[in-house]
Amino acid sequence: MPRTATATATATTAAVPAHRDGNVLRWVAAYTASMVGDTVFFLALSWAAVQNGTPAQAGLVTAVSAVPRALLMLGGGVVADRLGPRKVVIGSDAVRCAAVLTVAALLFATDPGLWLLALLAVVFGTVDALFLPAVGALPARITAKDQLARVQGMRGLAVRFAAVVGAPLGGLGVAVGGAAAAFAFAGLLIAVSVPLLISVRMRELPPDDATAPAAAPDTTAWRDLVGGLRYIRRHRVLGPLMVAIALGDLGFVGPLNVGLTLLADERGWGASGMGWVLAGFGTGAGVAALLLTVRGRLPRAGCVAAGAIIPGAAAIGTLAQAPGLPAAVGVAVIIGLLTGLSGAMCGALLQTQSEPAYLGRVTAVGGIVSLGIAPLSMPLSAAAIGVWGTGPVFAVSGAVCALGGVVALCAPGVRRAELPK
Repeated sequence: MPRTATATATATTAAVPAHRDGNVLRWVAAYTASMVGDTVFFLALSWAAVQNGTPAQAGLVTAVSAVPRALLMLGGGVVADRLGPRKVVIGSDAVRCAAVLTVAALLFATDPGLWLLALLAVVFGTVDALFLPAVGALPARITAKDQLARVQGMRGLAVRFAAVVGAPLGGLGVAVGGAAAAFAFAGLLIAVSVPLLISVRMRELPPDDATAPAAAPDTTAWRDLVGGLRYIRRHRVLGPLMVAIALGDLGFVGPLNVGLTLLADERGWGASGMGWVLAGFGTGAGVAALLLTVRGRLPRAGCVAAGAIIPGAAAIGTLAQAPGLPAAVGVAVIIGLLTGLSGAMCGALLQTQSEPAYLGRVTAVGGIVSLGIAPLSMPLSAAAIGVWGTGPVFAVSGAVCALGGVVALCAPGVRRAELPK
């Protein structure tokens, strides 16, 4: 990109708040379209797998994409840092779009069976290992550092919007034309994001970041990987923050997924009751994202990130003791608000504390924690609930989540961390 265009992008993002910056808004629109497409895709994949195989086979097909995503994400972070996040995001999104549309066309023409769905899931998970670190590294290259927290809030709103809108759109696609139509719809939504991403302008890295050893072209990919992990481990904020995020996710993912299903069944709330509880959680998390989007910065960010998760963890333990569905929905709103605020602040700190040249690898490590390690708590939570019941398991999960807040509060770097002004 010409230096004049880069300078213009830098001046624009420095002068305009992120939520009023057309460059950032194009990125948010692209990210939203891609996330809605993802939601439709996974619904279509689940439906097609159920129609073509046994429940066990369908479960295997829907879960297989997580394996390459978890195994390759660190490498994806290295690729994003070496090639630049913009190229990787555009390329990986285009590949995802092409793969989904190809499968949609094949399903319209023939009935290839489960093998094609499994192959699509593997391809999608592999490309996600590139896409997710790159999309996490991109905000630092499109806006000023003091706007990264606001962008994190906008990203949270996009995720909530995708969760609310994507499932009904996917269901509509299945109802109209089956899995093939839903896949085609998902591919078109992802396709919308590609030209938007191409139109996003990039800022120049500051000289100290642009010449960082991590960005040097003469290093090997393996050295970049090891260097990124060493950078995180030695960083006074990022190291303990990753531990806090891991503990928080381990205590949160199990109860709010499989645990909530078992709790709703135990209490007789049914699927609709579980939906109301999830809606309460989504509402609270959306409010937290909106707060960060509007305010752009909260003082004492490290303390807020650590302090919000502790009462949020107490609310997780309380959810299993709710006397009825209305109370459970109210507790879920509190959980969503507090854990959403903590998660948004942790994400903002990862963005602002990392040197841009390392952001792909930092995002990759955070993604492995959330998408690779935390899901392991789901089968453990289900097995534990079968032995001890929902109350004790939710209490232990809340304690694990709270331990993440304690780790963050005990780390001076995290406790004193501030977002840029």
